[in-house]
Amino acid sequence: MDKKLQAQIVTACQRGDPHAYEQLIRCYQTQVYSLALRMLGNAEDAADVTQETFIRIFRTIDSFRGDASFSTWVYRVTSNLCLDWLRRRKRQVLSSDAPVSWEHETAPREVADNAPNPEDLLAAAELRQEIQSALNELESYHRLALLLRDVQGLSYEEISEILNLPLGTVKSRINRGRKQLKKMLQQKNIL
Repeated sequence: MDKKLQAQIVTACQRGDPHAYEQLIRCYQTQVYSLALRMLGNAEDAADVTQETFIRIFRTIDSFRGDASFSTWVYRVTSNLCLDWLRRRKRQVLSSDAPVSWEHETAPREVADNAPNPEDLLAAAELRQEIQSALNELESYHRLALLLRDVQGLSYEEISEILNLPLGTVKSRINRGRKQLKKMLQQKNIL
């Protein structure tokens, strides 16, 4: 969404326009759910945090001043709620048997003539599960920084704004998180 249209929608939301709020949800729902799913590793929890994120945005949209981009503000709200959720769970480790749903992360795929065979699909699903399991073992602040950078594709500066941290701290967390993730994956003979 371009910045001018985004500003118009936010202004309309601040004036109480329910149609603008629906448009805002449609625009950010996939990104919010994706971040929550990767942070929490559980589709049900991610759906709850996604809903809570939009409730929080609805209640506090008047406090958005435009100092940062609106998407940065949305990511900040989402990441704070994810961290709160993890704190409430007291860092309960997810079972490696728990299924992880990746269905909301990409656009629907068209059926291809050269579809992968069942063994390849199973291997890919197992790999995603191992990676998610390793991500779940990272400290939440490393995981969040990694997800914002490597999955959501945000710049270091955007992550710095979202997490309200100095740029050097963000770079350090990403670097350390990548090293820890690589080590875990090597120990599991995935890399």
